[in-house]
Amino acid sequence: MASTLTLTLALAAASSFAQQAPQPWKYKTRQLERAEVDKLLAQPDKLLVIDVRRPDELTAKGSFPVYLNVQANEVERNLSYIPKDRVILTVSNHAHRAGAVGDLLTSKGYKVAGATGSEDYEAQGGKITRIAPPPPRQTAQAGQPQPVTAQQ
Repeated sequence: MASTLTLTLALAAASSFAQQAPQPWKYKTRQLERAEVDKLLAQPDKLLVIDVRRPDELTAKGSFPVYLNVQANEVERNLSYIPKDRVILTVSNHAHRAGAVGDLLTSKGYKVAGATGSEDYEAQGGKITRIAPPPPRQTAQAGQPQPVTAQQ
């Protein structure tokens, strides 16, 4: 019984370690470090940040102050919305989806500076912006007057 428990714990630890081990970089797009990203962010008039993650990932993990969100699997069909007159930084959690999208964009004639992971950037001391989801809307109770709020 004790040996079965020990084996189970050892396998669980090995599985956990395997999930956390960094994947090898296999993209032509360069994986950028914090200093390189900061240099790009210092020239916002020349840069387009494309975050390729799902909305729930953006809410949970945050992103850069200004970005275009196009999920990785939708980039190719939305190329006409991506300007070609700026240098592009692609973003995902740990840069792998961003690297794949960077390769795609480069093959279509876009100028891609590199890819970064928002979690990697933050771990290296960079500042990531968190976006709070809007509060849930309350439904009107029958017969109850509802306050009017100004909208901008």
